[in-house]
Amino acid sequence: MRAALRPWSTVPRALCWLLAASLLLQLGWRLAQQQDPARARPLPAPPPAAVARLASLGEPLAMSKAMLLYLQSFEDQPGVSLPWRELDYDRLAGWLDTAQALDPRSRYALVAASEVYAGVADPVRARRMLDFIAASFAADPARRWPAMAQAVLLAKHQLHDLPLALGYARALRRLATGPQVPPWAREMEAFILEDMDQLDSARLVIGGLIQSGQISDPHELAFLAGRLDELASQIAAKKAKAAP
Repeated sequence: MRAALRPWSTVPRALCWLLAASLLLQLGWRLAQQQDPARARPLPAPPPAAVARLASLGEPLAMSKAMLLYLQSFEDQPGVSLPWRELDYDRLAGWLDTAQALDPRSRYALVAASEVYAGVADPVRARRMLDFIAASFAADPARRWPAMAQAVLLAKHQLHDLPLALGYARALRRLATGPQVPPWAREMEAFILEDMDQLDSARLVIGGLIQSGQISDPHELAFLAGRLDELASQIAAKKAKAAP
C-alpha cells in the first residue's frame, strides 16, 4: 500500500497551482460572505387565490394558515430583521386577501391586519391596511365587524383622521345589523360626530338607532336617551352663545 503512494514531486506543477488557486478562491469567497452585510429580501408578489387553492391539494384551510405563518416569519430573515415600515403593503394586503379567500370564516388575516400591521408608524401603510379591513368587512359584515370597529379606533386615535373614522363608523352602523353585533359598535358613529362637534348629526343618529328597534336592551336605551338629553343641552347652549 505504501509503495502505491507517489511523492508530491511526481504531481504535475500545473495541477498543484490549480489546487492552490481553488483553495484561495474558496477562502476568499468565505471571507466575502462574512464581511458582506446581510440584506433583507423584499416581500414577493402574492399568488392568486385560484393558484393557491390549486396548490393546496384540497386543503385550503391549511394553505391559508401556512401563508399567514409565512408572513409572520418574513420579518425575521437570516442575519437581518425587516421592520414593518419597509414591507410593501400593497403586496402584504394581497397576501392577506389570498389567505382570507382560502379560509373566509377565519379571522386570522383580519386580526393580523388590525392588531399588527395597521400599527405601523407610517400613515400611508396604516391607511392601506385599513382599506383592506374595510373591503373585507363589506364582504361579510356580520362576521367581520370586530375588525371594522378596530379600524374606527385606529383611524381616530392613531391617524387622528376623524372623517375617515366617521366613514368607517357609518359603514359599521349601516351594514352590521345582525343580532350578534353589540349596540356600542353601532353607536360609534354618534360618538365620532360628537368629537367632530357635529352635535345635530349625532343627535339624529342616536334618535334613529332608538327608533329603528335595533337596540332593545333597556340599559342601552336608557344610556342613549341620556345622551340625547345631553346633546340637546349642548346644542341649546351653543345656540345661546352664538345669539347676538
